[in-house]
Amino acid sequence: KVLAENDQLRKEADDLGPRAELDYWKKRLSKFNYLTDQLKGPDVKAVLGVLTAAKSKLLKNWRTLDIRITDAANEAKDNVKYLYSLEKCCEPLYSSDPVSMVDAIPGLINAIKMIQDVSQYYNTSEKISLLFVKV
Repeated sequence: KVLAENDQLRKEADDLGPRAELDYWKKRLSKFNYLTDQLKGPDVKAVLGVLTAAKSKLLKNWRTLDIRITDAANEAKDNVKYLYSLEKCCEPLYSSDPVSMVDAIPGLINAIKMIQDVSQYYNTSEKISLLFVKV
């Protein structure tokens, strides 16, 4: 269910700011961290041991799901890390008058460019565009 939600398009209001993007990825990180912790637990290991001993065909599906969950958790972790770097740059957008906001724009643009250049997951035009819309 969590993976299905992960694959769906996001529907959000147009007036959300960049903090909403960070909050979204923090929630996803929390969900996927919980799942990965559960997958490492003794109950799951016992079930996998039984499936392996039985040479079950379910192991292939299990491994596929495990890889997808791990990838989604890594994406959320990476995105949260880079979006936190925007927090300081975005603060004037929330707490300043429009004239003072202008001074924050160059730093914000540079931070977004750094995210696009460095991030493994956040470097797509769709995600960067979504971030710019929120800014």
